[in-house]
Amino acid sequence: MMYQLQTIKPENFSVNCSLPNENQTNIPLHQLNKPLLYSTPTDPTEWMGLRKSSPLLVYLRNNLLMLAILAFKVTIYCHQEYYQGWNNLSTSVSKTIFHNITRLQLDDGLVNCARYFINYFFHNFGLEICFLMPANVISQCIDFYTMIHTCWVIAVLYRHRSKYCYFLACIITFQHFICIGIPPAHSDYPWRFKGTSFNDSIVKWLYFPDFIIWSNPVFLLYNFMLLLCTSLQCQIFEDENKAAIWIMAGDNVEICMSLDVASFSQHNPVPDFIHCRSYLHISMVVIFSYPFWFVLTIIFIIGTTHISIFCMGYVVACFYFLLFRGDLLLKPIKSILYYWDWLITYNVFMITTKNILSIRVCGYIEKLVQNTWPAQSRDTQMHEYEKQIWEWRDREGRWGGGDHLGQHMLCLPPAVEKSVHELLFFACGGGYKSLEDPGIQVGQAVESRDFS
Repeated sequence: MMYQLQTIKPENFSVNCSLPNENQTNIPLHQLNKPLLYSTPTDPTEWMGLRKSSPLLVYLRNNLLMLAILAFKVTIYCHQEYYQGWNNLSTSVSKTIFHNITRLQLDDGLVNCARYFINYFFHNFGLEICFLMPANVISQCIDFYTMIHTCWVIAVLYRHRSKYCYFLACIITFQHFICIGIPPAHSDYPWRFKGTSFNDSIVKWLYFPDFIIWSNPVFLLYNFMLLLCTSLQCQIFEDENKAAIWIMAGDNVEICMSLDVASFSQHNPVPDFIHCRSYLHISMVVIFSYPFWFVLTIIFIIGTTHISIFCMGYVVACFYFLLFRGDLLLKPIKSILYYWDWLITYNVFMITTKNILSIRVCGYIEKLVQNTWPAQSRDTQMHEYEKQIWEWRDREGRWGGGDHLGQHMLCLPPAVEKSVHELLFFACGGGYKSLEDPGIQVGQAVESRDFS
């Protein structure tokens, strides 16, 4: 607020950076007026988070909102402490909403089941959510740091790593400093000097600070959600060692891994729900009977949405599981998990490979379009990626195209389905003259591409 005083004039300490000539930078001439470093006088205090604003309330609203939330949190905690001390109540071991709901009330009806999962949903499914969040970060960002995320996913899959949260905290802090960049100075970043081989796409993929291609701070939100989930899961791992949590939330141990199948029904704490005596039993029958076919449907859709070598593995896996049908669920549990572990491993391999190959698409698109055979061997929609990347390069801080690039890189279904001819001959408007020589037509489509 002191910076808003009229005696402080930013014009007195603003700097004007002169335009570099062609021998000093590799920035095209038509982009020199784009960065604020060369177009207008730059105020170095904005790099520190200070700027003139009128009205002042709009400038401080985020800080006031954060202060109000913290005050509300402290008020609730103080009220709980006062209420528990006044009524001689002990502090609850688990931070739950419904204190009288435990694992014993899970099968007593839909209401108690919903209350139980409100209390202990992350206790039971937190590990699965923690594996989904890295996939979300990888599909949304598609940059150099997602390659590091994929390596950590592989490490965590095979061995629990307690230092994963420290890595996430460090990488979020580091990326935050990258988004801030250096203070506006008379010189540009080293990768903008003359003679360097960095273009706009490589700078964005490497997530380097730059005055032309600003780093997208929205990516930090995805990393923060991942850090939040992993921190909660670390807390769950610590709480699982407490006997009180075992009684209230139940354990996460597979009760049938070491039991004999003949005597399994004698030790099963879950009542018989097959005969459907309530709406909860009907829901349990649906949940435990049909997910197998639902997952096979998703695998088949992913494998047939795009025509590529990588997606062929999903089609093969789908038909392999269909060969066993429901008999697969009657096999020993170790055999069932063996097949699904291979499918999960293949999925992680796919995500890692496509993320590594993203540098070829994002950074060297000009060289890629000259060699059509590796592009077509990977995916018939590779040229659609090229069009979207060219649109993406003309925008600041966001991906271009109708669908997110991560959807195509991870083979997620696009927003609008297209016919096979539109996928193969999109550069010609989806039209074709004849099918006598498709190879020549593909070559003509590549040569006559128009990304405008």
